[in-house]
Amino acid sequence: MAEPEGAAAAAAVAAIDGNAAALLPHNPRARKLRSAVWNDFTKERRADGSFVAVCHHCKRQLTASSRSGTTHLKNHLATCLSTKRVSKRRKLLVRRLLLKPQNAATAANDVASHPHFDQEVSRQDLARMIVQHGYRFSIVDDVGFRAFVRNLQPNFKITPYEAVKIDCMRIYESAKLQLREVFDKKLHCRVSISVDMWRSKENVQQYMSLTCHYIEHLDNEWKLKKKFLNFVHIDASSTGEDISRTILDKFSEWSIDKKLVSIVLDNCTASELVGRELLRSLRSKGFLVLNGDLLLVRSCACMLNLIIQEGIEFAAELINRVRACVHYVKSSEEKFIRFQKAAETEKPLLVDSPDGWAPVFVMLEAACHYQEAFTRLAEWDPEYQDFLSSNDWAEVKALTECLDILYHTMEKLSGTEKPTSNLYFNEICGIHLLLKTWCDSRYSIVASMASHMFEKFEQYWGVTRMVMAFASILDPRYKMKSVEYFFKLIYTDPNTAKERIESIRKCFTSLYNEYAFQLASKDQTFLCYVVNSGGISSSNYANGAAESKTFSRSTLSDAQRGLDQYLQETSSGQTLKSDLDMYFEEAVYRPKGPSDNFDILAWWKSFAAKYPVLSAMARDILAIPVSIVPLDNEARILNEYLSPMDPMTVEALVCAQDWLKEEVEVGPVESLAIVPAVAVSDVDVDESIVPVNGDE
Repeated sequence: MAEPEGAAAAAAVAAIDGNAAALLPHNPRARKLRSAVWNDFTKERRADGSFVAVCHHCKRQLTASSRSGTTHLKNHLATCLSTKRVSKRRKLLVRRLLLKPQNAATAANDVASHPHFDQEVSRQDLARMIVQHGYRFSIVDDVGFRAFVRNLQPNFKITPYEAVKIDCMRIYESAKLQLREVFDKKLHCRVSISVDMWRSKENVQQYMSLTCHYIEHLDNEWKLKKKFLNFVHIDASSTGEDISRTILDKFSEWSIDKKLVSIVLDNCTASELVGRELLRSLRSKGFLVLNGDLLLVRSCACMLNLIIQEGIEFAAELINRVRACVHYVKSSEEKFIRFQKAAETEKPLLVDSPDGWAPVFVMLEAACHYQEAFTRLAEWDPEYQDFLSSNDWAEVKALTECLDILYHTMEKLSGTEKPTSNLYFNEICGIHLLLKTWCDSRYSIVASMASHMFEKFEQYWGVTRMVMAFASILDPRYKMKSVEYFFKLIYTDPNTAKERIESIRKCFTSLYNEYAFQLASKDQTFLCYVVNSGGISSSNYANGAAESKTFSRSTLSDAQRGLDQYLQETSSGQTLKSDLDMYFEEAVYRPKGPSDNFDILAWWKSFAAKYPVLSAMARDILAIPVSIVPLDNEARILNEYLSPMDPMTVEALVCAQDWLKEEVEVGPVESLAIVPAVAVSDVDVDESIVPVNGDE
């Protein structure tokens, strides 16, 4: 039986290009592709099961997973169609030039005679490449780069250094306008902000980055987004008030001061002072939800990292003794070889580095595997004096077991692909309970460390408890159940636990009512049911208040509202319910597959019509970045290329590179497969399946 045409083409491409992954035809029974962009792309499946979109014009492959949307396809198409189409004859000509020996002059003349080269488009592509990949402006002066471009396209006039810089700045300005348009006209939700401090090499310049976190509704999907807004130069003498004013100015510049939910300042200089100033200023404007009770949020990853780092200081003496043992056996190659022979493990023995507590844990864990070897070392090496007793090793193992749990919790917090805020309430509550248990440990070193960590944890818990609880409530797998379960364990006094649970419920209801009023004020046909102590009340709002109209100005909407009111008044035996009440009354959602694969954004997108108010809340609360991973000092140092630049150029390059990230393609660009020792005249070339260097 003959192969289908699509399969034959895919097989031919794979045969010609050994680097290209084999593509399988898209299943015709799969969900229909509705976007118009698919008129210019074909969705095909790779051998590993992933999907790619193959451009009809240039044959490039871009990601086509169900969660990737089509924005990157539209962006590619706009660039792809901006240049003139190259005929099949052009492809065959270039292929023959590469396969058939010719002198350089003849080849250059053939290519130069081709009328479809566009200097301006190629110039913009060069600038975009430099921005996307962080290349130096001076790459255009490199001999190797100039030779490569000259051989690739002799007609291209390489842009001078200063002109390249101007082109890159224009890309930044253009991308900034596009992002601002998204915030102004297309983004119908609130946003959260995280603040980080950076510095150049040698501490010459200091910078502050503002990152916006939000959930975008695009191509019928909800997607968690993170975008740099600014990368601002900060004077070394700047105070907390100066930093807060700068942040507020940038909020106004982006018109997001009325759209804020939360701000994370864990990696910000003078974070407490900056937080107080921001709260005071923004609260006075009256645009914050719950009057700003959700504004200042701590990252659970940053918090956990901080309390662990401080906690292990209480075990410093024991840790130093273990470190000394490791240093001793590794101080001499002869000693280390004999030591390894005595060991019954192949696990590498590592010395920790001064980069935080995680290397300390790795060192302790490895040392525990060598306990017997260290004991034998004390027997045959008289110079080995500072050995650990069996009681010491018991404490080391107890300490390592605690750090092991914390280490893997940090890995989970930082390793999530879609870090929505609902994922961390259960984990943090579990850590809370463990710290309480460790405080009563029979090992004094564990008890003293845990007591300090628990005290610090309680301070964090008071600040972020509400936000994390709200996120857990908006997880349909838990709703109020998680809050009820853990609070009863954390607060051992039943009355205290009940008060805490009820406080969360009341605050969540208040937040729901705020969103209900806001939605009703935007849509006069929206009938909202507000939850209050007296039951459910229904209201219609226009510009924030009910309007009365004369009969002459009545509309069909007025008639519909009148019917709604009549139904309410005459249906006294029926209980009106808000979507909040319906959400709580229905059973928790049980995913069919593994719980880790549950896509909460897809769930709320699907149930937005059923829970209009709650879905609006979910879109804002789930985007709060409560799992931001703490950056060490080295990670927040600009590279040697950016460090000496002026602050305006640094901001442009850093932000533009972030904004253009979604344009990066997946997989290698298809290249021409050259078959040596075979003349073109001897091969029947099928032009329809031979991509040449991505030409169109």
